[in-house]
Amino acid sequence: MHTPYDGSHKLFTIGVKPLDPADWIDVDDQLLAYLDEKDRLAERAFDRIFVAEPGTEMAQAEVLTLLTDYLPERFPDIYRRIGPQIDIVPAFRRVRLDTLYPPLLIAGGLVQEDLVLMRRSETGWRLVAGHLCFPSSWRLHEKFGKALQEIHTPVPDFGRDTRNATIIERMFDNLRPEQPIIRWNWSLHADDALHHPHSTKQWRFGDEKIDSFYFRLERQTLRKLAVSGDILFTIRIYLDPLAAMEQQPNAAELAQALISQLQAYTPQQLDYKGLTLERDRLIARLEEIAGA
Repeated sequence: MHTPYDGSHKLFTIGVKPLDPADWIDVDDQLLAYLDEKDRLAERAFDRIFVAEPGTEMAQAEVLTLLTDYLPERFPDIYRRIGPQIDIVPAFRRVRLDTLYPPLLIAGGLVQEDLVLMRRSETGWRLVAGHLCFPSSWRLHEKFGKALQEIHTPVPDFGRDTRNATIIERMFDNLRPEQPIIRWNWSLHADDALHHPHSTKQWRFGDEKIDSFYFRLERQTLRKLAVSGDILFTIRIYLDPLAAMEQQPNAAELAQALISQLQAYTPQQLDYKGLTLERDRLIARLEEIAGA
């Protein structure tokens, strides 16, 4: 389990760190399930999962080239390049790279990550293309074309002209192709759905056991593209039931760290994460785990 809620990656902070380029993409035993879900969404709701401005084709192709060079080298038992195609061995797939499909769409079909392209303009860094199948309470078409400061408006302390917004803008400007960066985000959800575009609600469980909560973890990376100068934002989702925390050898420490954070959040932060109504009951359950 990844446990960014252990206090090392606090919510509502920027919290970026340098990333070893060799660890850019993560692959696990859920690869087939994620790619199957991406295919299902492409068939049923293509306009919800893919957008691209005219003029982004070269940058999209740059992303595809990066991935097709990286994946067979980093994961030779999983990805095998054979001319104009890649075999994804455990997923029983053969992906053609020379089709007329948008390159970013092909690239997204290779990995569990969602892929979003950001481009510098007079209004700041704008979302100009995206293959987003697994959003965490947001919709791709609502953010498409918007600048970072607009995209982050709903996030407490990250809206336009805030200190955090200024720091993020500067961070994007100073990003170098040879040094990608990584950050984690996390939330608690009432289900384990990967495709979660609906706005955050106040989770309420009634008489259900609080263990039916799921940690929704986001491994986010930023990588400057050397040729286009655009920035590729990757988002990898992991889903773990709250009950799984209790099985960890450091369960008590994890629970206590999460309690401390939940107690420190402002009303606006709790509301944004949809935890206002269930915070106290969640803390009570975590106290049980911490005291076990």
